[in-house]
Amino acid sequence: MYAPRVFISMLGTLVVFAIATYFLTNSLATTLIETAICAVLLQVGYFLGVLYLVWKERKARDALLNEDKAVTPIAEDTNVGGIQAPSLKRSEPFNP
Repeated sequence: MYAPRVFISMLGTLVVFAIATYFLTNSLATTLIETAICAVLLQVGYFLGVLYLVWKERKARDALLNEDKAVTPIAEDTNVGGIQAPSLKRSEPFNP
């Protein structure tokens, strides 16, 4: 949700709503009150939309994190495909 585009769209919606309300009621006071109520409802809807997107992203990150934790470590096996691989563990201290 790109904020400037949302605000311009919301302003356009409020202008159209105000014009329609004025033609339906022929009352400037009613038009102003109902347009203010509409603006509050649009803001609540925008807030809930952003809240939903944050919740969805958090849920996806938690699922990815839990998926990473569910991976079991590879067992230490020095015999891979019939070829003996040298062990990385040393039984004696390293002396160069």
